[in-house]
Amino acid sequence: MNVQYVTFGGVTVGVCILVAVLVEWWPGLRPLRKDPLRHLGTLLPFLLAWAYGALTILGVGGLIGWAARTTLWISNWLGDAALVWGVGGSVGQHGNGARYVPLTVTGAGVVLILTVAMAAAAKKSKYGDVLKKGTWCGVCLGTSAGVAGFAAVPLAQAANWLGTTVYGAFA
Repeated sequence: MNVQYVTFGGVTVGVCILVAVLVEWWPGLRPLRKDPLRHLGTLLPFLLAWAYGALTILGVGGLIGWAARTTLWISNWLGDAALVWGVGGSVGQHGNGARYVPLTVTGAGVVLILTVAMAAAAKKSKYGDVLKKGTWCGVCLGTSAGVAGFAAVPLAQAANWLGTTVYGAFA
């Protein structure tokens, strides 16, 4: 199972999704100062979905991995096309990728459990649209450099730890 790395176009798509969500979320400076925890708490579904999306692109195999790699491939293509035709950039330049940390068998089991939870939440929750955007953004930025890609390593380590200590205890 190989990791598909993001191009500058894919990073652009991921950052555009992030910016769009932040612009839609922005309550204004005065309300944010008055009740910061409530307003920041409304970003939690997006953040959790982002973390899930980043985990799915980190070498998960099977149908989940295929869906994540296909999403990243489409995002790379769309972003590259937008960069070339929109602003005259170059196509297919790879972004500097994050260090790859493979998921263990139990870590992959955790991702499978999270997939069921995310699918149910996206279908039944009032945050379904935000969860989908967060997952897409996480897939795009999970193997990128910088803060987003840097977070993917601890996410994979956390999934592996959780899989070993909690999920693995039942096996």
